[in-house]
Amino acid sequence: MVDSFGTIKQMKEYADKYNVPIITDEGIEYIKDYIEKNAVRKILEIGTAIGYSAIMMALCDSDIEVTTIERDEKRYLEAIKNVKKLNLERRINLIYNDAFQVNLTDKYDLIFIDAAKAQNTKFFEKFAANLSDKGVIITDNLSFHGLVAKSDDEIESRNLRALVRKIRDYIAFLQNNKDYETEFLDIGDGIAVSRKKSSE
Repeated sequence: MVDSFGTIKQMKEYADKYNVPIITDEGIEYIKDYIEKNAVRKILEIGTAIGYSAIMMALCDSDIEVTTIERDEKRYLEAIKNVKKLNLERRINLIYNDAFQVNLTDKYDLIFIDAAKAQNTKFFEKFAANLSDKGVIITDNLSFHGLVAKSDDEIESRNLRALVRKIRDYIAFLQNNKDYETEFLDIGDGIAVSRKKSSE
């Protein structure tokens, strides 16, 4: 029997030890709850890291298929190892590439954006075409450890200030998007849930 609990624990310990950013417990619980309540079956994830969130989503139901994209080779290889440990190779399709080089034709019930934060708007614009009519795009880390709410003067690093500005720009992009309505949730590290506006 596959020990999913033990493998998940090991993944979290690995992420902590090697400073790999993975979604918070509160964040993944929200997504799992959404998946179960909305009968989500096809998921696209931008930013696999070590496979933690892809695995957690796939484990919600045996009919779920996850396609997940990662450009960092070390993390991608670690993700493959974790997916194999849980015998999920048939349901989790790992793509090793820059997301901007990946062109997909499938439609997904859920698109989860959890990659380079400065590229959120471009990820959204590129993959929105792959969203099913009733689907949602969920973006993580919009609070970015509380830094988004701080003034620029309170953020010491220039690179960090630039990144936070990009996240603020993305929030504004979602707020002003004519085609999508977005709910901003104070869950985990800040989550946005974007749905297509009704054409009626």
